[in-house]
Amino acid sequence: MSPAKKRSMIQRDHPDLSISQQCKLVRLSRSAFYYTPVGIDTATLSMMKEIDRVFTKYPFFGSRQIAAYLRREGTIVGRHRVRRLMAMMGLEAIYKRPRTSQPHPQHPVFLYLLRKMQIDRPNQVWCADITFVPV
Repeated sequence: MSPAKKRSMIQRDHPDLSISQQCKLVRLSRSAFYYTPVGIDTATLSMMKEIDRVFTKYPFFGSRQIAAYLRREGTIVGRHRVRRLMAMMGLEAIYKRPRTSQPHPQHPVFLYLLRKMQIDRPNQVWCADITFVPV
């Protein structure tokens, strides 16, 4: 359950239970109960708009290239801030990724023969480890 939902379950003017006791019951820290979320300031919003503008134009740019592009345009920003804001906006550079999970089409696929077998006695199934350990 989210802290916001837990926060709404607590009554400030409960006749029998204090706020501390109610927080313990719903497993919410008192600091989380009293916390008021802070919004995003206008400077950060304008920086996010700039990052979105550059990313729309060059979707293959990562945080380093976007930071360099913005610096060339006169906006002073660090790569780590660009990276954090890109993650907050859900932006990720488009690039060719390694296809490590793709099986080779000529490689045979071996069936798992023990899948539906009921193993209920000793020595019914054996296993061998073919790992090579150099000495």
